[in-house]
Amino acid sequence: MAVEIRIVQTKRDLKKYVKFPITLYKGNPWYVPFMRSEEMAVLNPKKNPSFETAEGRSWLAYKDGKIVGRVTGIYLPQYKEVWGKNQARFGWVDFIDDDEVSEALFGTVEDWAAQFDAESLTGPQGFTDLDPEGMLIKGFEELGTMPMIYNHPYYPEHLARLGFMKETDWLEFEIKTPQSIPEKVRRIQELVLLRKKLHMVNAKKSRDLMPYARGLFHVLVESYKNLYGFVPLSEKQIDSYIKQYIPFADPRFTKVVVDENEKVVAFGVAMPSFSRALQKNRGRLFPFGWIPMLQAMKKPVGMDMYLVAVLPEYQSSGVVSVVMGTITQGAIDAGLEFAETSGELEDNEAVQAMWRNYEHRQHKRRRCFIKELK
Repeated sequence: MAVEIRIVQTKRDLKKYVKFPITLYKGNPWYVPFMRSEEMAVLNPKKNPSFETAEGRSWLAYKDGKIVGRVTGIYLPQYKEVWGKNQARFGWVDFIDDDEVSEALFGTVEDWAAQFDAESLTGPQGFTDLDPEGMLIKGFEELGTMPMIYNHPYYPEHLARLGFMKETDWLEFEIKTPQSIPEKVRRIQELVLLRKKLHMVNAKKSRDLMPYARGLFHVLVESYKNLYGFVPLSEKQIDSYIKQYIPFADPRFTKVVVDENEKVVAFGVAMPSFSRALQKNRGRLFPFGWIPMLQAMKKPVGMDMYLVAVLPEYQSSGVVSVVMGTITQGAIDAGLEFAETSGELEDNEAVQAMWRNYEHRQHKRRRCFIKELK
């Protein structure tokens, strides 16, 4: 039976779209689902302010009456303004190991991208750099993490057959928590703060971070603006992310550096690992899914590192080491065994150099693919 592609139009369609990977990866010990409520929100034009400036459409693939695949197409006019390239993106892609299904899904996205005269199609990417991005090409037998995508090993094989090629890769590292921070390193960090007239924000609860929230995102934009694929965030997008993330930030692992005027100059964000908790609740908080999440927060074993950002004028001053040092101390105090980094661009040697001082392993690699469109 031929593959049928249907546009996701209703809330019921979107629920099916978000639920499909749960079925696809059933029994897979490495897969970690995303929070369903967050996926529902980011793909809903009424809730995601990205849709005010971006075009997005999602599709489900059916075969023999069953859902066998999904994909979202994204077009960001601002990307062309920033980077001078007229590209479309795909994201949230999942499918069974069937060439007919993958061909139908990507053919649909390519046809949709043609209406914008897109020169190429790249992905997996989202509306912003804070959305999941990158297709796993190494580390299929490593436990997934909350902020990153897990996918079957056959995915990149399908993309290669469909004419996609490598655009760039991201690397991920597992860092073993040290027993202590050397006193010499601690003194150097204190000296950096003193010389630059900087200090750490003493946050005890997540609400203590709220006065600095907008500053965090402005530092993020300045720090990431020259990195691959980055598009500046609008004020409405920042407002949405503040509401979504700051109330749940863990001050033990979220560290902020400010100057003498309380202006944010650097920060790092990490969270307890929710991988096992999400496997237990299958990405749902209610009715009882919040219980394993709460347990993971109270008795964490590891943590996921989300972001580290430093204003350009401070990037060679040693401030990033101060941020990492304070996060590491938080991990030591909490008795954590390890930390996992989010994706780091393979040519970002400055970031990867930080891990030389820790016992670590580079255990995952993910890729952004590109296909030139006729």
